[in-house]
Amino acid sequence: MAHQVNLEYLSRVVFEVKDFLYPDSVVGTDSHTTMVNGLGILGWGVGGIETEAVMLGMPLTLTLPEVVGCELTGTASPLATSIDIVVSITKHLKQADVAGKFVEFFGSGVSQLSVADRTTIANMCPEYGAILSFFPVDNVTLKHLKHTGFDKARLEVMEAYLKAVKLFRSDESSSREPEYSQIVQISLSSIIPYVSGPKRSQDRVAVNNMKSDFQACLNEKSGVKGFQIAVEKQNDIVPVQYEGNEYKLSHGCIVIAAVISCTNNCNPSVMLAAGLLAKKAVEAGLVVKPYIRTSLSPGSGMVTHYLSSSGVLPYLSKLGFEVVGYGCSTCVGNTAPLPEAIRNAIKQGDIIACGVLSGTKNFEGRLCDCVRANYLASPPLVVAYAIAGTVRIDFETEPLGTGFNGENIYLRDIWPTRKELHAVEECVISAMFKELKEKMEKGNKRWNLLEAPESTLFPWDLKSTYVRCPSFFDKLAKEPVSPQPIENAHVLLYLGDSVTTDHISPAGSIARSSAAAKYLTNRGLTPREFNSYGARRGNDAVMTRGTFANIKLLNKFIGKPAPKTVHFPSGQTLDVFEAAELYQKEGIPVIILAGKKYGLGSSRDWAAKGPFLLGVKAVLAESYEKVHKSQLIGIGIAPLQFLPGENPSTLGLTGREQFSILLPSELSPGMTLDIKTSTGKVFSVIALFENDIEITLYKYGGSLNFVARRCL
Repeated sequence: MAHQVNLEYLSRVVFEVKDFLYPDSVVGTDSHTTMVNGLGILGWGVGGIETEAVMLGMPLTLTLPEVVGCELTGTASPLATSIDIVVSITKHLKQADVAGKFVEFFGSGVSQLSVADRTTIANMCPEYGAILSFFPVDNVTLKHLKHTGFDKARLEVMEAYLKAVKLFRSDESSSREPEYSQIVQISLSSIIPYVSGPKRSQDRVAVNNMKSDFQACLNEKSGVKGFQIAVEKQNDIVPVQYEGNEYKLSHGCIVIAAVISCTNNCNPSVMLAAGLLAKKAVEAGLVVKPYIRTSLSPGSGMVTHYLSSSGVLPYLSKLGFEVVGYGCSTCVGNTAPLPEAIRNAIKQGDIIACGVLSGTKNFEGRLCDCVRANYLASPPLVVAYAIAGTVRIDFETEPLGTGFNGENIYLRDIWPTRKELHAVEECVISAMFKELKEKMEKGNKRWNLLEAPESTLFPWDLKSTYVRCPSFFDKLAKEPVSPQPIENAHVLLYLGDSVTTDHISPAGSIARSSAAAKYLTNRGLTPREFNSYGARRGNDAVMTRGTFANIKLLNKFIGKPAPKTVHFPSGQTLDVFEAAELYQKEGIPVIILAGKKYGLGSSRDWAAKGPFLLGVKAVLAESYEKVHKSQLIGIGIAPLQFLPGENPSTLGLTGREQFSILLPSELSPGMTLDIKTSTGKVFSVIALFENDIEITLYKYGGSLNFVARRCL
């Protein structure tokens, strides 16, 4: 992954060009670019729309944000991994509402965190909404850079420069801390091992409470945590035959277990901990049930290298955690299909099956449409839960399984100590960075031998179902048309709070009954060849049909999770794509109604491109995730916000009205617009254009059209 390469090879921290020194910085095309802030490098991710525009000559703009200071104090428990620290800090920052702001860490607790810990924390920015989370360079950073190959002279210059310009952090410094817009205080001493789930990353569950919490989720009303399973069905057992043996599935059974290191688990200590735990488990005689889809997806070949050189990779393999690849995998739904017998048993028994993974996303249905409970956990805990086969276990009092001699084996018997981890880390980290740099300098023969077209224009293959010439520039006029009023628009979707970019544009598997599946079937593909939306993001026909195709999308017009909506002129309930297609044929514009924090999650450009191609002219929400709001403008969709204290309910809106929005030819940042409904109601909203550049882009129909017109 690109952000992993930033850390391992490209980062300079301080650049020296012709005797001129300046701080390193990076703007990347991935929301996890923020992990470089753990090295003291200012960096953040932008979406594909902005990236494409920059590649074609447009500047990248950013309104100066507030800077939140996060003070860390105390020392973490020896049992708490970096993932526990990450999840705890994520929750605190989410509650502090740092969306759209810079976060900078300070305080004595910062020195307790390794660079790997820091990059893990910085990497979670998309989950708590910050633009970036910055750890200034300090002695811990310099020590890490020394181990990774920076020579002494270079480090001395770096330290002297950063101290001279007051960018070096020190616990011993007599100077006062910087002034921040606000301060959030977190005590590391209060952090204990947690997992997150079963549906959202901010819902933390203490590991020692996991069994009781899952039981509460079964009882709880269907919603952000609950599954509403009748009491008499909570202990149901479904027998299933698999590979000649009978197994029993019940609520809480684990069917997917994935150790992933490409995002919040770039930290070698937690990956090595998973390997050492696997080694002890195998040596004790523990196994993983064969129907559980286990996988190991390193963020780079270097992770595989240090797992191999430390001797733990064969033990992970024996438990089923084989290396499956180096790109986005299980956490975006790119997992191997569950065995048909297991899928059928889950569906027939209405079993709440579970996935456990060490990624950053656990939205319901994201891993697999039949896996409804998904937990984020540290890599060693993923291995432990896979061995247990269920989340309904108390690790303190119940064994993971039995050993060779029939004795009970508990988690405490195989959990690696910090001393064991440090002994392994010291042997592998310095060697792995040295080898990495040697390999990068030699190049890759296979990459160099790949054929690439030499034509000026890309040679589109009309038969390809993966890459297709997009329709963004169809009917593009040389001169832009002034913003036109949006008249008599229907509401395509009426959504609630915290609608994520994954709800808007899922990256996971393509459901067999979806509009995208019908499109691919008509082109001769079988369900096994559908792949995922993430793999087919180069085909606008697939991605448009996949927009709002998330099976857990809750549209208030429908009243239950489903990728459906109502086409009001006909009264039909249709797939979202089919309804949008009808509206476009009828020449009727559409808008989206939403609640708070619309567009949370990864900065996925198709979450803006998709609605645009569906004919969406505006989104009307209570609040937005900042990056997604910018992407809406960048594609030509107006982001409108209800006035403070107002929302569809307070205004008495049902979403079944038609809406007329007056857009004056001369827009100004933050101006108020009037909306009139077909019932005669008139109310005001705020147009969320922050500056004249955003207004210009919107007038041109988005940044892509703006750049394209410059080329005409």
